[in-house]
Amino acid sequence: MQLSVGVRGTTACSKPAHWSAIRHLRRSCSKLPRRVQLYTSAMAAHTAATDKRVVICGGGIIGAATAYYLAQLGVAATVVEREAVAAAASGKAGGFLAFDWNDGSPVGPLARHSYMLHAELAKTFGRETIGYREVDTIKVTGQAVPSRSAGRTSRRSTQLPDWLDGNITACSRLGSKANTAQVHPQKLTTALMNAAQQQVGAKVVIGTVAGITTDSSGAVTSVKVSTSSTSLQQSPHAQSTTTERIASEQEYPADAVVLAMGPWTGLAQAWLPTAPCTSGQKYHSIVLKGDVSDTAVFPSYKTADGRSIEPELYPRPDGTVYVCGEPQAVPVPAEGPSGVTVDTQLCSNLKGVAASLSSQLASAPVEAQQACYLPLSEDGLPVIGKLPGVEGAYVATGHSCWGILNGPATGQAIAELIVCDRAKSVDITELDPARLVVVKHR
Repeated sequence: MQLSVGVRGTTACSKPAHWSAIRHLRRSCSKLPRRVQLYTSAMAAHTAATDKRVVICGGGIIGAATAYYLAQLGVAATVVEREAVAAAASGKAGGFLAFDWNDGSPVGPLARHSYMLHAELAKTFGRETIGYREVDTIKVTGQAVPSRSAGRTSRRSTQLPDWLDGNITACSRLGSKANTAQVHPQKLTTALMNAAQQQVGAKVVIGTVAGITTDSSGAVTSVKVSTSSTSLQQSPHAQSTTTERIASEQEYPADAVVLAMGPWTGLAQAWLPTAPCTSGQKYHSIVLKGDVSDTAVFPSYKTADGRSIEPELYPRPDGTVYVCGEPQAVPVPAEGPSGVTVDTQLCSNLKGVAASLSSQLASAPVEAQQACYLPLSEDGLPVIGKLPGVEGAYVATGHSCWGILNGPATGQAIAELIVCDRAKSVDITELDPARLVVVKHR
């Protein structure tokens, strides 16, 4: 274990000066009336909580949401991000939201709560600011080669919006504006981070996590950050975020560390052995310039060469259409988001699907071609909670395709664990990281 420097003049194993003042305040309470004792103790506990030094590793939706909800509790976190806020999946995901699609699984309560938080955030930031709106959601069956029944089915189904006028043979409803919605992931992630900065002075440091130190008792004491050799420009759709780029390796004292690095979270095992193993599944996506109605579309589609694929189409309120699909089981690049490559043929395939389903999208220009990795845990469920065996270490990763949906509730739960020592807003017991540690040691 390494012994690192905490606040000036103390080691990370010793208590900062303000903790002595808090103990003195509590001792003094015994001489005061009961009501005053309760108030004074509460104030002392609040001071201890807001003075917590929290370092969040990862500047995606989970890291940004954690920083935001910590700010709501009076804590200014330091977020360490290798390249840029929302540089990976949080900047390239679709942003589809469903209230009850995870019911019956351990993720159900988290998803329901997070869906409601998205609506609250839309009121806080403004719908247009984060690209939020309720949507209708349908499933269609389509194919590259027209069939005789395609035209008749399109005219017959009242559930099909006008812009879906292509090779569609069947249509059914999956959701309505009462239980499905959408948000622009990059806009939301940036808004959360900006709010944390403006409210309590949270910081975003551009650098690479190079180590996490602990003291002799196993409690985290600091996070080492090295300079990052890469930097991604933010999308023009996103608001700017104030960042600080370090010139040399620095060590940030920490009472709490949050591991929220998506598919790269498993790299923390080099410093914290109980950190979860993570992997990722690669998906491609394109963004088309096309102003069509607010209906999310889940096609079951047969390509010209006979493949069956299930892409997704999400028209956005900013006049674009997001199309994703073509999953690949390939290794996550060690160098981070800058190492993610784009297969233009797979993007062309997605454009072909959109063109086959909609004549309006057939002529729509392509604004972006991109790819990202969805973070996966060993058992396919999110990993949210205290890291076993390491005081002050927390983890939030493995959300798969539901990372944007569950980001706000995850961030809120982690913030509550750090400040209140328990998640008050939602039950995350079944997502506890300890379940994976037990499996490892069987």
